[in-house]
Amino acid sequence: MSKQLPDLKFSQLINISFGFFGVQIAYALQSANISRIFATLGADPHSLSFFWLLPPIMGMIVQPLVGKYSDLTWTRFGRRIPYLFIGAIVAILVMCFLPNAGSLGLSVGQAMVFGAVMLMLLDTSINMAMQPFKMMVGDMVNEKQKTTAYSIQSFLCNAGSVVGFLFPFLFATFGISGTAPTGVVPDTVKFAFYIGAAILILCVIYTTVMVKEYPPEEYNEYHPVDPKEHEAEEPGMFELLKKAPSTFWTVGLVQFFCWAAFMYMWTYTAGTVAHGAFDAPTKLTEAGAVVLDTASQQYQDAGNWVGILFAVQAIGSVFWATIIPRFKSNKVAYTVSLILGGIGFISTAFIHSQYGLFASFLLIGAAWAAMLALPFTIFTNSLKGGHVGTYLGLFNCTICVPQIIAAAIGGLILSLFTTPGVLAPEVDMLVLAGILLIAGSAAVWLIKTHD
Repeated sequence: MSKQLPDLKFSQLINISFGFFGVQIAYALQSANISRIFATLGADPHSLSFFWLLPPIMGMIVQPLVGKYSDLTWTRFGRRIPYLFIGAIVAILVMCFLPNAGSLGLSVGQAMVFGAVMLMLLDTSINMAMQPFKMMVGDMVNEKQKTTAYSIQSFLCNAGSVVGFLFPFLFATFGISGTAPTGVVPDTVKFAFYIGAAILILCVIYTTVMVKEYPPEEYNEYHPVDPKEHEAEEPGMFELLKKAPSTFWTVGLVQFFCWAAFMYMWTYTAGTVAHGAFDAPTKLTEAGAVVLDTASQQYQDAGNWVGILFAVQAIGSVFWATIIPRFKSNKVAYTVSLILGGIGFISTAFIHSQYGLFASFLLIGAAWAAMLALPFTIFTNSLKGGHVGTYLGLFNCTICVPQIIAAAIGGLILSLFTTPGVLAPEVDMLVLAGILLIAGSAAVWLIKTHD
């Protein structure tokens, strides 16, 4: 019979996840600024979603591998922390290069290829740094405290997001230039990435110093492996998928709707806000398409405001994360959260005030809070045995696959909504996101769980 993992002090639960704060600043800068960066470099709205294919593809490859190999890793520095540290170092380097894609004297095509490669490396490293935090909760936190532990991650995630989202707006307030020549990313965005990289390494160093993972002997006392499983050959990922608990598939279905919805938010919010709330001017491309003028002051102001809206979403998520534990049922909490988020997305079609959009994004924050905390709580409580890291890596595919599918067909869907000779209605993609979240709320009731 295995020993019960001990209760940890609240400060210990915070230390395990503290580096998540820095990682999420990097992730926030990516999610709020990538569409803006590539639109500035010259990408058409119908092709924007293709650049968003790279992050989930890399996440789907990297996170299962980090899970699998960290399950087999034991070093003097820990089991998961080495992967966290390596991922953070790469992320820091890439964050200094990505916003300079338009400043290197490259052609439009070359700048977008360079930016795409940097985006791929950035998301690979963020995924590599992010996954160990989830695994350390699985390794070191008992079932009674897991909801609290993942709620702390949710809080730190959103706190880091607020900081990352606000950086471009704050730098513009401090007098740093928010506009630049056509094809060049403004200094406000560049400085945001530089400062975010510095905070990231400081946070990761803090977690590395403060957290001591269990050595193999002690870990095995808390996570014994079935002797039959130990004697058998190490199962492959496909074999583990066959044996995955039902929650893997049912929670994964909910994840599909949720992450497809947020992929469209990240891709199309900048254009929606620039057109609907800031009246950004349009221009004709050489191909005759009507697009927003990304060099205009209105567009760049809207880009900064997107960071404010995403910060409002994160603040709403922080607040809602304190409400979620008060629900007696995780399924009820999940359902209510996704419905509120769906209403928030749909409302963007009817609100054209930059301040009125605060209400929309506060509601979207409720869905985000649930997506960060509840799926991992429900899934990890159903896991037993010695493959927790691998299963969490595989579970990350339920986040990546819907984003890949959504990004692959996003341009096609937007084309169906677009009238030739008229600006593409990017807001329609946010309405679609709301419908997806409401569908996800219905799928929650397919999950079998013991609350």
